[in-house]
Amino acid sequence: MIRSLAAELYRAQQKVHKLQDQLEKAPLAKKEGLRRELRSAAAECNQLRRLVEAKKRRPLFKTSHKKDPGF
Repeated sequence: MIRSLAAELYRAQQKVHKLQDQLEKAPLAKKEGLRRELRSAAAECNQLRRLVEAKKRRPLFKTSHKKDPGF
């Protein structure tokens, strides 16, 4: 699961970098459309990054076999 999320994150980061390069070279008339697309791609990238980080923090197996004392 985390491997597929990491692959999606990598693709999203590549898309963001590509859009940033296009924005730098684009004529003024196309910049606003590219900015909108870049904002959307960056938001997707950030969401995927948060998902990957959450999966990394969550243990894959139970780390303690002690019962909760119920305090």
